Amino acid sequence: MEVIKKKDIRKVSPEDIKQFLEENGEKGFRAKQVQDWIWKKSARSFEEMTNLSKKTREMLEEHFFFAPISVADMQHSNDGTFKSAFKLHDEHLVEGVLIPTDTRMTACISSQVGCSLTCKFCATGYMDRKRNLDAAEIYDQVVEINKQAQDNYGMNLSNIVYMGMGEPLLNYANVLKSVEYITSDLGLGMSAKRITVSTAGIAKMIRKLADEDVKFNLALSLHAANDEKRNQIMPINEQNSLPALRDALKYFFAKTKSPVTYEYIVFNNFNDSLKDADELYRFCKHLPCKVNIIEYNPIDKADFLNAEKDKIDQFAEYLRKKGVNVHVRRSRGKDIDAACGQLANKNKAKA
Repeated sequence: MEVIKKKDIRKVSPEDIKQFLEENGEKGFRAKQVQDWIWKKSARSFEEMTNLSKKTREMLEEHFFFAPISVADMQHSNDGTFKSAFKLHDEHLVEGVLIPTDTRMTACISSQVGCSLTCKFCATGYMDRKRNLDAAEIYDQVVEINKQAQDNYGMNLSNIVYMGMGEPLLNYANVLKSVEYITSDLGLGMSAKRITVSTAGIAKMIRKLADEDVKFNLALSLHAANDEKRNQIMPINEQNSLPALRDALKYFFAKTKSPVTYEYIVFNNFNDSLKDADELYRFCKHLPCKVNIIEYNPIDKADFLNAEKDKIDQFAEYLRKKGVNVHVRRSRGKDIDAACGQLANKNKAKA
């Protein structure tokens, strides 16, 4: 008896699903129904596909499988933030966060198991990169966090940020495919303008995004507007200097007309002076942008401390007087290690 090697249905193209169904005596339009169940209705099994006959569902089950993520653990912060440890089909874990406010529900999602960039202030940077997430695993995080928003706050997700574990632009194809599943009318139908992809700064990939005329927002994790300082905390800067990044971002804006967001963590006595603020102004004045000043969230493996409040306020005010659009972001979920830079699968099994 021939053993059928099953395929992950979410890695099979719509064309191949249609061909399979037609070769097995089904009408071609059934492929569209299957796709709707997978990406629009977020089905996790063939049994859910109730507008297909039992025979068709059994045939699909015989040849294909689903490999969805599952929630292995969830923590609830005092400020309303939820952090989830998501288990993947191979037992690896990644983390995702629901950040609620009165007016919006934001999902912070991961793109890799671990990270290869070794940023000195980030807990994920001290983990090995095990593998990239596939597009369906990224999509699943959005589906699960949206359920949490609905169940706990009676609201749907309004925003998605690719700011969890991993460097999105080192998982380029899967990240863009996941955005397609999330934004397409054939998928979840969210607006691309509600999505922000954050990068530590890979100049050639930023240019590639520009050439593909992406519609989502781009954020650069900057944290120092001085090559010497940035090299100390973000080794990726040694191959992607600030002048190279500036040129890539100018190219991105020229192609997409989309303003860039700069993320800037203010570390005590490292990058919190008015001289640092002036360097930041000189870096970001070249194109329309906004600056998010972020509180630092200490981690066990690094000695950095958050800047003092009055210094953060002076830093922000200096930029405002220069005409920069500045927001000071207060940390959320600190008590459950869910804040920016703290995702590291603490006390979890296989990371």
